Amino acid sequence: ACGCEVSKSLLALKQFIPARSQWIFGGDGASYDIGYGGLDHVLASGENVNILVLDTEVYSNTGGQSSKATPAGAIAKFAASGKKIRKKDLGMMAMSYGYVYVAQVAMGASPVQYMNAIKEAEAYDGPSLIIAYAPCINHGLKAGMGLSQKEEKLAVECGYWHLYRYNPLLEEAGKNPFSLDSKETDWAKFQDFLKGEVRFSSLAKLYPDTAGELLAKTEEFAKIRYNTYKKLSE
Repeated sequence: ACGCEVSKSLLALKQFIPARSQWIFGGDGASYDIGYGGLDHVLASGENVNILVLDTEVYSNTGGQSSKATPAGAIAKFAASGKKIRKKDLGMMAMSYGYVYVAQVAMGASPVQYMNAIKEAEAYDGPSLIIAYAPCINHGLKAGMGLSQKEEKLAVECGYWHLYRYNPLLEEAGKNPFSLDSKETDWAKFQDFLKGEVRFSSLAKLYPDTAGELLAKTEEFAKIRYNTYKKLSE
């Protein structure tokens, strides 16, 4: 930039200088909720930066308050009788830009899909967003947090969480940019999965008159998401 000989010599060697890898890490509270404006600004910038969202579906670090990532039926602070509305679909919102790489992952369900998403995001010359399912102590896993990776696998198998990748480069090549990586869903396991977490199972004890209807909504909203993703992949 200064025009001096040292700068010129460095410029001549620029192909040997490794590209900078930039990653931003945040939770769902910061990404879906109070910090969404900042996240959206980064994605809209078109800059080559990667964002990894650890989605615990609740404000984990501040006491377990409900966030826009909290699903219907889950009990949390500010949603003591179970959240009544569906979870915000952050991935779909990011995909609407058309030039943002987006993936939804769960390491315990598919380490290969997770690593593919990380590598593709890193290789993509533009903004990328990876949303990772992250079991949390606030979920009240009855199997224990030591089996959180197994919980991720169950979440994907029953259709509670879905794996996908959206790569704008494929669209530029005339291909479908959306890939649904989840295997065929076993919906018969869905309600059993909910019973395995206190944030859902306590609803039946505290509010028996409304629990059944609300947890049925949890499954209904999950099916709506899955069917939307399936159509995008076809």
